[in-house]
Amino acid sequence: MTGTVVVVPPAAESFPAIGTTATVVVTDRAALHAAVELLREDLAELDRACSRFRPDSEVRRLERTPGTAVEVGETLAVHLRAALRAAETTGGLVDPTVGVCLEALGYDRDLAEVADSDEPAVPVPAPGWWRLGWDPARRTVLVPRGVRLDLGSTAKATAADLAAIRIAARVGCGVLVGLGGDVAVAGPPPEEGWRVRVTDDHTVVGPGPIVTIASGGLATSGTARRRWRRGGLECHHLVDPRTGLPVAGPWRTVTVAAGSCADANLAATAALVLGSAAPDELAAAGLPARFVGTDGGVHTVAGWPTEEGAR
Repeated sequence: MTGTVVVVPPAAESFPAIGTTATVVVTDRAALHAAVELLREDLAELDRACSRFRPDSEVRRLERTPGTAVEVGETLAVHLRAALRAAETTGGLVDPTVGVCLEALGYDRDLAEVADSDEPAVPVPAPGWWRLGWDPARRTVLVPRGVRLDLGSTAKATAADLAAIRIAARVGCGVLVGLGGDVAVAGPPPEEGWRVRVTDDHTVVGPGPIVTIASGGLATSGTARRRWRRGGLECHHLVDPRTGLPVAGPWRTVTVAAGSCADANLAATAALVLGSAAPDELAAAGLPARFVGTDGGVHTVAGWPTEEGAR
């Protein structure tokens, strides 16, 4: 993920986690320490369940028993449900079986360890989310042979939603959780609302509009970061499941506001894959969104605040 930077919070702390920057903000400064500890707990559990870079993660263990229905823990079950819902909602534009696509492009380890290579890329389409044998009643999943799961398109956003809700309930004040470009809020907001700056890179406080949200979530997906070369192909972490190729549409980043961070994230990610038709789709869905083209031009829809130079 790329993009969202929290601006002038009442009390905040950030730390590296799950390959990105985690931020927790609270309206009551006295609650900050507890909020940070709760978020660290949640992200450690997320990593144990869903990381495709840990050989001991639950996701990796599933792939070592292909073709067998395996009962999974509650955390992985939550994220599998979220991933499959996103796939169904977007018609497969967001697909949890893109792990095989990313590995084919050389993204088979933590991104900090991925290096450029002269070895030619051989893109592989995603096997398809519909091939996963998920039984919600038994909480079992069957992963076919050759399928590699990657829950990155949905896990951070879902984790942000769940963490914000849990922390707000525990500390009794307003809470914002940011995981890279995914932002979720819960509890009573500050009087002026949560002010968030939207940029191409969440690690840099640079130019970008400031928007205010009081509930729900905000997510930015983009291709400006996480890049490497494989042969003659410039790669990044967002791929089109239909082709296995890096997304190469007209948009550099897409930011969406929705009733939850998970909904905002799936809309933003699908919009990048969908390409030029995405603004009309999000406008029809009534989802406020900001599109930044590869040429730097800005296009906004569905009531996203107008900014100078936007179309």
